[in-house]
Amino acid sequence: MQSGNDPSGLEHVKGWILDLYPSTLGQMTVWIIAKNHERVRLVDEFKPKVYISGKKEDLEELSARFYANRLIASCDFAFKYANPAATEKSKVLEVALEDCRSLPFFVRRVLEAGEYLRYQLYNCDLKSTHSYLYDREVFPLAFVEIEIGRHRLKYHLLDSVESVHYKIPPLRTMRIHVDIAKKRRVASFDDPIERLVLSQGNKKIIIDSSCEKDKLLQLVSTVKKLDPDILFTRGGDAHVLPYLARRASINNVSDNFVLSRENSPFIVKRIPGTTYFSYGRTYYRAPTRRLYGRIHIDEYNSFLQRDSGLDGLIEIARTCRVPLHKASRSSIGTSMSSLQFCQAVKDGVLIPRNKHMPEAFKSAYELLVGDRGGFVYEPRMGIHDHVGEVDFSAMYPSLMAKYNISAGTVLCNCCPDSKLRIPELGFQICEKRVGIVPKALRLVIAKRLHYKKLKGETKNRRLREIYDRRQQALKWILVTCFGYLGYRNAKFGTVDGHIGVCAYGREAFLQAAHIAERRGFRVVHGIVDSLWLRKTGATAQEYARLCREISEEIGVPLNFEGLYKWIVFLPSRIHPNVAVLNRYYGVREDGTIKVRGIEIRRRDTPKFVHDAQMSMIRTLATANDSKAFVTKIPHALKIVKRYRRKLLEGQILIWNLIVTKRLSKSIESYKQRVSQAIAAEQLLKEGVEIAAGKSVRFLFTNAENRRYERRVRAEELLEEGTNSDVKKYLRLLYSATSNILSPFGYSEKDIYDAVRNHRCKKIHAFC
Repeated sequence: MQSGNDPSGLEHVKGWILDLYPSTLGQMTVWIIAKNHERVRLVDEFKPKVYISGKKEDLEELSARFYANRLIASCDFAFKYANPAATEKSKVLEVALEDCRSLPFFVRRVLEAGEYLRYQLYNCDLKSTHSYLYDREVFPLAFVEIEIGRHRLKYHLLDSVESVHYKIPPLRTMRIHVDIAKKRRVASFDDPIERLVLSQGNKKIIIDSSCEKDKLLQLVSTVKKLDPDILFTRGGDAHVLPYLARRASINNVSDNFVLSRENSPFIVKRIPGTTYFSYGRTYYRAPTRRLYGRIHIDEYNSFLQRDSGLDGLIEIARTCRVPLHKASRSSIGTSMSSLQFCQAVKDGVLIPRNKHMPEAFKSAYELLVGDRGGFVYEPRMGIHDHVGEVDFSAMYPSLMAKYNISAGTVLCNCCPDSKLRIPELGFQICEKRVGIVPKALRLVIAKRLHYKKLKGETKNRRLREIYDRRQQALKWILVTCFGYLGYRNAKFGTVDGHIGVCAYGREAFLQAAHIAERRGFRVVHGIVDSLWLRKTGATAQEYARLCREISEEIGVPLNFEGLYKWIVFLPSRIHPNVAVLNRYYGVREDGTIKVRGIEIRRRDTPKFVHDAQMSMIRTLATANDSKAFVTKIPHALKIVKRYRRKLLEGQILIWNLIVTKRLSKSIESYKQRVSQAIAAEQLLKEGVEIAAGKSVRFLFTNAENRRYERRVRAEELLEEGTNSDVKKYLRLLYSATSNILSPFGYSEKDIYDAVRNHRCKKIHAFC
């Protein structure tokens, strides 16, 4: 390591923060990618701080108990804002612990000492790595210069979290793939390794020696030699790494099985995965398999990696101050909370252990008026020509930032005469200080808008892709922040603020619609923050002018998303005469196809049906208006006929018929023998671990069989000669076709008649 020395004898390292974690007692290990491309391990003294509030005499009694306590490094009184609504700082007890790992034990002891009533604890829920980043005012992959003292590191930040032109170090990445020599139909941890495939850039290394012990040791030596910063796996948390650790144990090389940069063997702890419920769905998250000094990213266990790639993942880690390995697995809400916590620490606002800001009392009338959600215009069902789509950019986050919506600012005690009032309810909003939530959101909103601008300006294809991934990742923060504002456990959330944002949103939405109508536009459909407008002869420039006018008047940016050649708003599948808010498809003038709420957007649609429906829509997209659209319907039906013939003749690969469904609950909780539960039972019998939230892939084999176990077959159990239920897949095909053609009078039976016969009265009627 090259370093300069100053007169005080301190070493200097300049580089990027890659990884950090607690190591020995009272210390945090930090890995740096130095500017000279070396990977440097540093150790910093770190003593996390916890704050305690209560009566003065109780705190003095408690501080006396802490004297000579081996867990405590120091104890003193400090002045902090005890809650987000506080206008003055309170005197609280500040306790620095010797080691972050003693924090849960310490918290429990304090609560017991106060009989769970006398003391309120703060900043005790922060992860040690997060707390370290907040305290040192740095963030993952920040470019820093570090002075290395005997016990402590001193950071000089040469980067900025607000920056959109930051550089990241040349990260070395590697992928690990494991082929297992299965002894049964489903691979298990008792099956030996067949071969290992390591990929780094264009280089591929295949490890397939005859001895399994040698394969494992060769894997270790190859990882050490190529020294990746990021190790990618598919299923590494749930299966790959635990499996390799098991094989190392069986071959008596556990002590040599080292994948981290730290010279410590990889050990798998028996930690169950987590099933959780979010926005109406059940999800499963496998336990984290952590490496030290390297970042392990499981692509099957990382929403951000799948959606926004490594560029988006790094953006979230930097902006929200979340370690890279944690950001890859955390929910968006967790990352957003970290951003708020960092802001609170910076402002001297304590983070409570338990949220204790109750919702304001409301009469039945106030609830009826205020708690109504977003505003919608029911779509005019059917096909429409030359419709323009306009969309508020991050409407709710923008309103939260603009009107200072946060815990402590809505219904504050310091501004009873505030001129800033929530529409309809009249709740006052603080005019003296800005809340934690708006402060945090303003950074995200500003960065995302800047990235979108840069994306439109640059001609460099690679840069355009990077900017798009970064703004897409930040979009998820903005999408989540509104729902999280009303979440009961959000530390800086507020139900009253959540209701208020909806009220502001309805007001802005109606204003936009009225302005558009005054300019001669007709509202075809509207939902919360998007409007579909139509005006005979209106050009894209006229829509853009309308958006600028509305943005200036309302104060929330409204964007023109595009002009459609035609757009079809679809009816409910259950009630054919009722339009559905979010089921439509259309083609813009630039040829872009946009769809919502139909099969090609669903994750449980087999590829066979997805491809057929997509092919039909592409054929219909060649029409320039509704009249031409109708003439294309026979061509779309020919596509259905072609896919039907392929299925009947056995030309569709079995893998293109696989259906993926998520288990919404545990197997024993299912009262009906639904397809995913049947497939899960089959896997369970083969020793596969099944949990609510996991996805199951299966093939329909005989969907109407009275013996339920014969209706489907789990993908892992498919054998040569397994036949699909052709009748079931034809019904899925006809259903997907009728879904997009139902506004034109086509039912599943009509589709069936059309593709089986050379002539169809309905086709000729429309032609």
